[in-house]
Formats: sequence, C-alpha cells, structure tokens
Amino acid sequence: MRTYWMDVDGDSAVLQLREGPRPQPGAGQVLLRVRAAGLNRGEFITGHGLHAKPGARPIGLEAAGEVAAIGPDVAGLAMGQRVMGRCPGAFAEYALMDAREAIAIPDRLSWEQAAAVPVVYQVAYDLMVLHGRVAASDWVLVNGISSGVGVASLQVAKAFGARVIGTSGAADKLARLREHGLDVALCTRRPDFHDAVMQATGGAGVNLAVNNVGGSVFAEEIRCLAFQGRLGMVGYVDRTLQAAIDLEALHAKRLTLFGVSNKMRTPAQRAADVPGFVRDLLPALADSRITPIVDRAFPFEQLEEARRHMQADRHLGKIVLLADG
Repeated sequence: MRTYWMDVDGDSAVLQLREGPRPQPGAGQVLLRVRAAGLNRGEFITGHGLHAKPGARPIGLEAAGEVAAIGPDVAGLAMGQRVMGRCPGAFAEYALMDAREAIAIPDRLSWEQAAAVPVVYQVAYDLMVLHGRVAASDWVLVNGISSGVGVASLQVAKAFGARVIGTSGAADKLARLREHGLDVALCTRRPDFHDAVMQATGGAGVNLAVNNVGGSVFAEEIRCLAFQGRLGMVGYVDRTLQAAIDLEALHAKRLTLFGVSNKMRTPAQRAADVPGFVRDLLPALADSRITPIVDRAFPFEQLEEARRHMQADRHLGKIVLLADG
C-alpha cells in the first residue's frame, strides 16, 4: 500500500511517498480503508511536538473511511462501517485506528466533510463544552477565528445558541464567516479590540475567550472577559510564548484560565472524551446545525501541493487529501 512519510532534519521537512505492507490491527484497533484525511498545520511544522526528534515517520492525524479489519477486544464496530476519527499515519491507503476513537459518520456527511471533523471539532468540544461551559446566553470571543479550530469554535458556539465575536486579519474570510453565523467581525491582528468588544456586549465583556493566536493578544483578552469569564489557550501562531497576567483582574473577576492540548495526554485520556463528543456534538453534525467547511480536496498524489496551499494561508476551513482515487 502507499503511505506518506515526512523526513525531518532541522528546518527541513521532506514528504516521501512509500510503498509498504498493509498493517494488521492489534488488540483494540481497527484497520481503516482511508477515503479522505484532513490536513493540520501543526503536523507540518518542524520543531513542533509531533516532530520533536529528527528522522522520518508516517504523517497524518485524522481520517474517514471504512472498517477493513477488526482486531481482538473490539466491540460495537462492523466490517465496512463508515467511521471517522483521530488516526496516526492517516495519509495512507490503509491506517490503524484506536477503536475507542472511531466515530460513526452521519449519513449526510461526505468523505471529505467527515475527514474535516475529528481533530478540530474534538478540540473545539474540549474547549467550548468541557472546559468553556458555553451556554446560550454567552458572548464568545474567538481570536484567529479563520483558523481550523477557530471556525469549529464558531460553529459549536452557534449550535449552543451563543453569540460570537471573531477577529482575523483577512476581511474576506470574516465576510464568509458571517454566512456561518458570526455576529461581530473585527478585522485586526493586533491587541486593539477591547473597545469594540465592550461596545458589542453592552459593557459586560465576553463569557468565554478562545486564543488561537498567542501571547500578543493574551492581555487584551483578559481585559475583555466578563465576571467569571473563561479563557482557553489553544495555539500561538504569533510565536509569542510569554504574556503578562493582570492578577487583580484574575482575582476580582474570578476568572478561569485553561489550556487545550493533546500533546501530553495518553491515548486513554484522549479517547475518554469521545463518548461525550458523540452525545453532545454528533447530533448537530447529523442534523445540519454544523456542517464542516472544506476549502479544497486534493488527489492522493498531491500532498505536497496541499501542503503549499495550507502554507499560503488563503484557505478557510479544512484542506483534505483524498485516498480513494
């Protein structure tokens, strides 16, 4: 079978298409016939936690496809069933998936749409629901809203009835996100949005802030939080890893600060959130309250072109690699 590897050496990251044997599922695993796999920016960044050591390794983090083989100690899945989930080595014709991560694909979703779900929507679920406790009465601020997690956060917030303020440096992307429910669009990459946020919320501030940008906007987000507000740290594309914390605001407003990352979680810890995701969010994917945005789908042979399209940063929503010819 064909599978993509990425060879990392310093700042160099070379994609390689290799031929190899079809893997066999072990205990607790299923073999997936991959139909589509989603791209994620972090997996292509050298020095990222996914590539902490030099060398070549299979690449790809999420996939949608059909169950092609079932390992021992797996219940509740059937041969040929359409499933999606986080899946290491997903840029391949076949890949192994932890059966606990396998999620039945709603009938209305295409392969491309299903491949766009597992990573960003489960991160958004962790962020918005499990830790952010989003509610219908909330105002939500999403910095870097045109990112994958930003778009998913917008859609999850709207599915729960919240109102959303989003920042982005791309006016055209903000205009498109208005079509998906964005209430207030602020075209900026700078920490200069406090006054606009307070005006939109009647001076109360936001109940939940989502930081996809990094330390450069952290202090401004703290200023925007309402009493008992929550701030979720997701990413730092600005490469700014330090920020001042207003301890008086943290104390007086009874704020909650938390991070959302899977880097240090065990497979069991990651899988533990899947039943809640299926219960709380899968119905919205099934009944069209949430429809994954797929920017573009590339043929299997064009992963390098797909990577360049992502690095150009002109896309909105997910980029997908097709594996079914």
